[in-house]
Amino acid sequence: MLKTWSCSAINLLKSTATLQQQVRTTFVLKRKYDPLLHKTNEKPRKLRAKHFIYELVEDTNIKRRPNIEVVLKTYVEGVGDKGDVVSVRPNFAYNKLLLPGLAVYKTDENLTLYAKTEEDAKVVSHSSAFAQRTVNVIERFSLSVVMNKDHPWVIEPWHIKASLRKAGIHCPEECITMPEERIEGPDFNKEGKEFYCTITVNNLEKARLRCRIHHWSTDPSDRLPYTPEYWKMPPEPLFGNESSGENVETKVEEK
Repeated sequence: MLKTWSCSAINLLKSTATLQQQVRTTFVLKRKYDPLLHKTNEKPRKLRAKHFIYELVEDTNIKRRPNIEVVLKTYVEGVGDKGDVVSVRPNFAYNKLLLPGLAVYKTDENLTLYAKTEEDAKVVSHSSAFAQRTVNVIERFSLSVVMNKDHPWVIEPWHIKASLRKAGIHCPEECITMPEERIEGPDFNKEGKEFYCTITVNNLEKARLRCRIHHWSTDPSDRLPYTPEYWKMPPEPLFGNESSGENVETKVEEK
């Protein structure tokens, strides 16, 4: 009976399996009141209660961690090209670059291993780290090209440039390529119809910009009725050989 009881007690004292994980909680403190000094070879004075009052100097739990330098193994949109050394935030480096295998830590071996070769330097697939992101932004647009309904006009690159500037994008005229067919007006049969023009980014990347024609009048009483959220309406191509849904995301932005 005694043996059984002792075995049960020993089993109860055994600790269950727990997850033991190191937690770094370091606080830097300083005394609010400095203790008095004592003479050499004499017993230190007894500390009073006020000497155990501390002020917080630094909490390492909320301290901003420094950036991490990594070497890219391939092109990463918005970050850089292969072999580039970039300094990014720790969370972004771990979750978006290191774990997916797009980058490695910066070391002398990795710098040599992933350096650009002569063949890589000859093949230029991206003009800059942000060029592809710019192309994606442009191709999400449904650009409104506002034209006069009272006077004849022909859509030219400077019309697209002005419309882009109103949307917050500055683009030179020489980077805008218009469709081969001439677009003239005013023609209310073209109202709300969509056509494409090509935007060249850094003389390398090409982006297809969706444009919709809207007629406008300086006389408020002669203006067409306003169509709310026109960019959500199914577009009708201006030219029969164009497909308004080709290589374009469903979601578009109001411009």
